Amino acid sequence: MTITWLGHSCFVLESGGFRVLLDPYKVVRGYPDVTAEVDAVYCSHGHFDHAYTAGVTLAAGRADPFAVKEVPTFHDDQNGSFRGANTVRVFSAEGLTVAHLGDLGHPLTERQAAAIGPCDVLMLPVGGTYTIDAQTAKEVAEQLAPRIIIPMHYRQGEKGFLELDTVDAFLSLFPRERIRRYPVSRLEVTKDTPAQVAVLAVP
Repeated sequence: MTITWLGHSCFVLESGGFRVLLDPYKVVRGYPDVTAEVDAVYCSHGHFDHAYTAGVTLAAGRADPFAVKEVPTFHDDQNGSFRGANTVRVFSAEGLTVAHLGDLGHPLTERQAAAIGPCDVLMLPVGGTYTIDAQTAKEVAEQLAPRIIIPMHYRQGEKGFLELDTVDAFLSLFPRERIRRYPVSRLEVTKDTPAQVAVLAVP
């Protein structure tokens, strides 16, 4: 399976030529609005930086290899009364499970963590302000025990909302030997990919 980070919380998952786009954005500092031709698109919630589908063209005819599970959560720590609902999605293909947490705004309950289940790859917001912060993100990761963590929704240089933290506070919570920084924004994942915090290059 191939995972490509387009910036912010937006990724493309690809398996067998079938491409799934997650949380396309517009008006995110430093990034052009997302345009893509894919086979399917999913949005964790309706905000402009996670649900911009106007630039998305959907292809047709390819068989979808992904099984998709949805787990309802909230965009805040007030049961959604401040920022609304958020949907966690878990994608399974090739014997791999990938969870995208969207704009999760609170620690997971035991029931939510069980519903998401163990995963090979966890796409995890770490920038705070609009989502969980670094420390809470670490706690969520410990609940779900993924083999690979991909941090997302943070500020890096001229890219990302100014209100967000950088990825550094999150990385400081892990042993240095577990962190792998990639020079590209694309990661090939197999059953043999070693455990790591995968910091993909900012697109």
